[in-house]
Amino acid sequence: MKRGIAVLVSVGALFTVAYFTASKWAIHHQTITFNDASRGNRPVQVDVAVRRDKEMQAEAGMIKLPVAVLNHGNTVKFTDYSFLANVFAARGYEVISIQHDLPTDPPMVTKLDEPYVGRLTQIQRGVANIKFAIAQMRQVEPNADYDHLTVVGHSMGGDITMYFAKQYPDEVKKVVTLDNLRVPFITDGKFKILSFRSKDPQFKTDPGVIPDPALCEKAGITVVQTGFQHNDMRDTGPDSAKSSIQDMLDKFLRDTDSTVAPVDTNAAIANFNDPGPVSPFVPVGKPPAKPVTN
Repeated sequence: MKRGIAVLVSVGALFTVAYFTASKWAIHHQTITFNDASRGNRPVQVDVAVRRDKEMQAEAGMIKLPVAVLNHGNTVKFTDYSFLANVFAARGYEVISIQHDLPTDPPMVTKLDEPYVGRLTQIQRGVANIKFAIAQMRQVEPNADYDHLTVVGHSMGGDITMYFAKQYPDEVKKVVTLDNLRVPFITDGKFKILSFRSKDPQFKTDPGVIPDPALCEKAGITVVQTGFQHNDMRDTGPDSAKSSIQDMLDKFLRDTDSTVAPVDTNAAIANFNDPGPVSPFVPVGKPPAKPVTN
């Protein structure tokens, strides 16, 4: 019996290794830096994640990739949300994670008497980054649907996401936020909204941001009240929080996407020794310290 258990454990460990190896082969990550001449050559760095098979089909002109734009929280890096990017990429999206802040940018200061407590300048800068990055990506990968975006963001990135959707509703297909605190939800029902909320005494949502349940139901807004901390909603958060968010996000995409299917990990495992013509790249390294985000 003990030997049987040991064999089962070994098989399970091998399957786990194979699964994550296949995931790395299946999803291609690439970092690109664009320079915005209209803003003093401001560098706008993006991490692009896409399924290898879908990438090759798009390059061959066989399909157009759906596009998700991922926006990070204040003081957090654009690469700190791979657990979200990989869900979208696994379902066939081209995922564009944008670095909004630069070390040379002035610090964000709370001003209670100004719109979004003084965050408007940073939010508008994020929107400008999205518009610029999308314009550049049209040239890098023309076979993607940049006219119907899924916009995603955590904390300040969630506020950028909601503000972008408010300014450019005809360019948005879906909205996903994680604890956006300042910019009110859009309630005209033009697109589906999914929002994860934390249970964190340090991060309070401003009054009027989240509509009442009746209006949410009418407008196609799904609000998920979690027991997670605000800073749990990124790569450095606990696995339990990330897995729960991934599961609910995948269900949301499954319910709202008609043609995009998740990656077949069994096929990927069978073929991971033949990754194709593009070498895999998955960002690695020590996770960053947990700064306070807002």
